[in-house]
Amino acid sequence: MNKELFVKTLKEKGIELSEHQIWQFQRYFEVLVEWNEKMNLTALTAEEDVYLKHFFDSITASFHYSFKPGQKLLDVGAGAGFPSLPIKILFPDLEVHIVDSLNKRIGFLNHLAKELQLKHVHFFHDRAETFAKNPNHREQYDVVTARAVARMSVLSELCLPFVKVGGDFVALKGASSNEELADGKHAIQTLGGKLIEDCSLTLPEEDSERHIIIIKKEKKTPKKYPRKPGTPNKQPLVK
Repeated sequence: MNKELFVKTLKEKGIELSEHQIWQFQRYFEVLVEWNEKMNLTALTAEEDVYLKHFFDSITASFHYSFKPGQKLLDVGAGAGFPSLPIKILFPDLEVHIVDSLNKRIGFLNHLAKELQLKHVHFFHDRAETFAKNPNHREQYDVVTARAVARMSVLSELCLPFVKVGGDFVALKGASSNEELADGKHAIQTLGGKLIEDCSLTLPEEDSERHIIIIKKEKKTPKKYPRKPGTPNKQPLVK
């Protein structure tokens, strides 16, 4: 998917990009490739791959979830900024926060935000498990996103503690989402969430299966969660 097809496909979905937004995506691609030469940000560096498998793939969340102006969004383990920064470009009135465990990536994100002239973006170097114990961030977000971070049984423990009651957790997953949701059902309930929707879609051109999983936070997460760093991955909350 080259840049022109990216713009055309989004227009067909009812999303018309301004010249400034088109420039932001182009500059995002350029900065990503520049920085990827000195640090490992992505295995995908061809323009067609970045536009399809990073930019468009990230934006698919907005086809099924309504992002609203002023929402406070946290992206857990965003790496090079996916999915939250492509979503931020589309919806500039979102307040976007990213937490990532690698400080080098935070350096990249700070540089990228300046290059793209993004406002109301904040980056934090921390593990999700320890960051969620901070009262300034625990249960403070309207929406939390994650893409390609961990299985749902693990991911729910890393993300749901940040979602305020009444807010949403939006996970971008691949073809194995049904199996993951079956395994993650106990974790989602334990952490105060309720599955609202599992929306399936096909990524254009390569016809690969994607899922947007939307979980509503119905009650507070028990204080003991998340457990200490590494534990959710080693001992997922499964029955």
